[in-house]
Amino acid sequence: MKELVEIIAKSLVDNPDEVEVTEKQSGKALVLELKVAPSDMGKVIGKQGRIAKAIRSVVKAAASRDDIKVIVDIL
Repeated sequence: MKELVEIIAKSLVDNPDEVEVTEKQSGKALVLELKVAPSDMGKVIGKQGRIAKAIRSVVKAAASRDDIKVIVDIL
C-alpha cells in the first residue's frame, strides 16, 4: 500500500523527491501518512478535496483485496 500511495503522489507533485510515506499500525488499521512539500499540498488535496478523496478510494479498493483497513492521512 505504501508504494501505491508513493507512486500516485509522486506523479501529482512538482517536487517528487520530497514525497514521504510512512506506515503506522493503529489497532486493526494500517495508517499511511503522506508528506509533501508545502508548495505541492494543493495539488495532492485538489479542489474541495477531490484528489485526496480519489487517492483514498484507490487505496481502499486495493486494501479490500487483502482484507485490511487502510487510512490515508495527508500531513
